[in-house]
Amino acid sequence: MSDASPMDVSSWSAARPAPMPLRQLLPPLLLWLVLALLPVGRIAELPLLAGAGWGVLLLFRDARALWRLPGVRLALGLFACYWLPSLLSAFDAVAPEKTWTQVAAHMRYAPFAVFAVATMRDAAQWQWLLRASALLLGLWIVDAWLQAFTGASLGGRMDGDRLSGIFGADNLKLGGVVATLSPLLLAFLQQRLGWRGVFIGAVVAAGVILLAGARAAWLVYALVLAGVCLRPFAGRARRALVMLAALLAAAAALGYAAYLSSPLFAARVDRTLLLVSSEADDVDHALAGRLPIWRTARDMALAHPFNGVGVRGFRHDYLQHAAADDPWREQQGALHPHQLVLEVATETGLPGLVGWLFGVALLWRGVRRVTPAARLRAWPPLLALAAMCFPLNTHYAFHSSWWGLFFWWVLVAVLVALHADRARAVPESG
Repeated sequence: MSDASPMDVSSWSAARPAPMPLRQLLPPLLLWLVLALLPVGRIAELPLLAGAGWGVLLLFRDARALWRLPGVRLALGLFACYWLPSLLSAFDAVAPEKTWTQVAAHMRYAPFAVFAVATMRDAAQWQWLLRASALLLGLWIVDAWLQAFTGASLGGRMDGDRLSGIFGADNLKLGGVVATLSPLLLAFLQQRLGWRGVFIGAVVAAGVILLAGARAAWLVYALVLAGVCLRPFAGRARRALVMLAALLAAAAALGYAAYLSSPLFAARVDRTLLLVSSEADDVDHALAGRLPIWRTARDMALAHPFNGVGVRGFRHDYLQHAAADDPWREQQGALHPHQLVLEVATETGLPGLVGWLFGVALLWRGVRRVTPAARLRAWPPLLALAAMCFPLNTHYAFHSSWWGLFFWWVLVAVLVALHADRARAVPESG
């Protein structure tokens, strides 16, 4: 098959960006720094707060002008869908101090999103962010492979047979992050090296995701691979299926090699296969003991339908709804529901579910209203967001500080890509 040129309609991104002045480079650099510092810990808050402060200054400077920007209106609408149910959940939360603290902390996402959308309206800025993010993810993948062969990485030594990479053995999010961000890397490779580059990059990333051991990330990556093949080859189903089959075959070969060489990886695969069992105990084992958590979450949501138990209150109300034989009682309950829909239902109730549904509709409307070129440009982060939030999967806690920040980074990347269609950014503050 012939490789698509960067300017072909099957390409996801525009051509290589021209050099930018420093003032134009600073916004995408701040956004990139949030991602780059995520493995380090709370220090990622520094560029986030800098961007949020920038956004506040822009709002004070000329809020009316900002409101006229479709991207800003969409960003604030999506924030309202996310934050207002959290606010409502705080008034009678089971752990009010924790909930109110989290609700207040979530407020920083609004000015940060405004800052990003208002100051990154040049396609060259999006291109810089795409390239820098792809190279960063590539570095994390190389580091993870070094850990696979040597046992050590920039994040420390490996604990057991699960790759932790740059995130460290006490923060096993490597698989989920790499799987979620992989569309950015594959878009960059497609633009630079064509579909042969996509194939090689997808296989190399697949190895890391498999060895990281997070089975939810396996499903996220399978969705990404399907999107990678089907979207650019729209109207050419045979080529799409050939590409997808080749990628899945290569991933399966890697998985088989890992199955033979790693007893712990083999055990995780064997456990996953129990999902097709007719025995509830086998299914619960396949789901790492999450069935009792989900039953408790169901009962908790039914007991608090109007505004939930409060953001991050799940763990504090768990024992009130858990069955007498719930194995999680020994650990004083589960930390979170491990499932996005249940997390929203239990912690924010019906307003949260309605808010997320309305947010999906709002984003869909925003995607439909931009130009075809903008939709094409935004396809990689949109695919990342869709795979990350796929409801028929297990999830990290979207209301938590770490994963919540990562979720908002991906969402802001979508908003920037959709609206980065101007020759220049709006004037910066100061």
